[in-house]
Amino acid sequence: MGVLASASPKFDRRGLSGPALRTFFRIAEEWKLSPEEQMTLLGVTARSTFFGWKKSQEVALPKDTLERISYILGIWKALQILLPNEASADAWVKKPNEAPLFNGRSALQRMLSGQVADLFVVRQYLDAQRGGLA
Repeated sequence: MGVLASASPKFDRRGLSGPALRTFFRIAEEWKLSPEEQMTLLGVTARSTFFGWKKSQEVALPKDTLERISYILGIWKALQILLPNEASADAWVKKPNEAPLFNGRSALQRMLSGQVADLFVVRQYLDAQRGGLA
């Protein structure tokens, strides 16, 4: 067995999926996201899949969906640090933002493009605002 093979632990999608979905749905509730917005952020197009995930989190999410949730959790956490007032932190994602990255639109509008890269960019922006690295 080579060094690279032993350095890469087995990725347990099933074990991570339930906690990831529960966390995502709590954040979505705090951010007051519609089912359609939640579906876009998760990268799921089938309503039956989405509502199946809401009903039972005993699934193995695709890696793409887990990556998306990871970025959303990072965005949520960065907002909690930057804006200790919970209501302000939760409202930030929907407020227009004049930073060049957003061009007057909200972070949520940027994230709703459907691209994972936009979630990454918003996360990176917030990490930079708090003086950390992405």
